[in-house]
Amino acid sequence: MSFGYPILEFDGEREAIIEPSKVIEPIDIPEHCVLPISNKVIERLTERSLLEHVKDISTALGPMPVYKMKHEGQELAVAHPGIGAPFVAGVLEELVALGCRKFIACGVAGVLDSRLDRGTVVVPGAAVRDEGTSYHYVEPAREIAVERDVVRIIESVLRSRGVRYRVGKTWTTDGLYRETRSRIARRKSEGCLTVEMECSALLAVSRFRGVRFGQLLVAGDDVSGDEWDPRHFGELGPFLEELFWLSVEICLKL
Repeated sequence: MSFGYPILEFDGEREAIIEPSKVIEPIDIPEHCVLPISNKVIERLTERSLLEHVKDISTALGPMPVYKMKHEGQELAVAHPGIGAPFVAGVLEELVALGCRKFIACGVAGVLDSRLDRGTVVVPGAAVRDEGTSYHYVEPAREIAVERDVVRIIESVLRSRGVRYRVGKTWTTDGLYRETRSRIARRKSEGCLTVEMECSALLAVSRFRGVRFGQLLVAGDDVSGDEWDPRHFGELGPFLEELFWLSVEICLKL
């Protein structure tokens, strides 16, 4: 059925011409996988010899390494999924084909509410789908929700660790340089706390493939005012590393 815009012509056919499960051989890999959207986190873990290289996912930007590690006697996979909806969706597809089934992503988001202090953890309960990738996986809708049970597990771990956090909507956009004042005002009016470029796409792929997914975001720069406030964006390394270890604990409980 045509709606005049290709992005709204949802096709629910399960099998694509290039089907990941038919072109990618599964490997011996943990079912739990953490996706840190930060090279700095991967670099620190590598420097501390905490990661064991398992495989590379081939991309036009070069190989995306897939690792595994042990935490308190349990194994899990670790992989940087890239940046932006199409890229992370492709990496997630390949990780599912390899054998991973339970995912937690973690990364930085811009805030739409200046009262969210830098470093505050935001747990997306839903994402506004202002990107194109998710529309190839689930029917058109304004938002896509995280499984309630996944949010419950995330909150349980954060509370047990005494972490300050907020649960709310995030705005996933493809237009990094098109976050205009009027668009930001609209997203704020519908309850969005943050803006980033991956969450709704990762949720859509996860739903389509029948795997579990949740995300943790750390409050970074502020786009809620008349001018952009970077809020020392480049100094978020310690927050990101803490977020990673929280994600590991949460992922292993999924």
